[in-house]
Amino acid sequence: MAKTRSPGLEPFDRLEDKVKRLVALIERLRTEQTRAAEENQRLTGELDILQTKLADAQQTDSEVSTMREEREQIRTRVAGMLERLETIDL
Repeated sequence: MAKTRSPGLEPFDRLEDKVKRLVALIERLRTEQTRAAEENQRLTGELDILQTKLADAQQTDSEVSTMREEREQIRTRVAGMLERLETIDL
């Protein structure tokens, strides 16, 4: 069934085509927006996990630094005790 259009309706036909394309564009943009929101939510979750891991790693690093300082203090004290033992003549 072919449509016969009068020349006076051509502007309306163009307008109808533009409206249809605009509706299709809006639907596509909504789909993309939904996808982007889901991706944003996923990435936010990953970021939270990574921030927690970073905080744990920083805490561990701090503990390791403290233990190294304590080890160095113990090493110094033991070295001092060994020197004193060496000076004792038995």
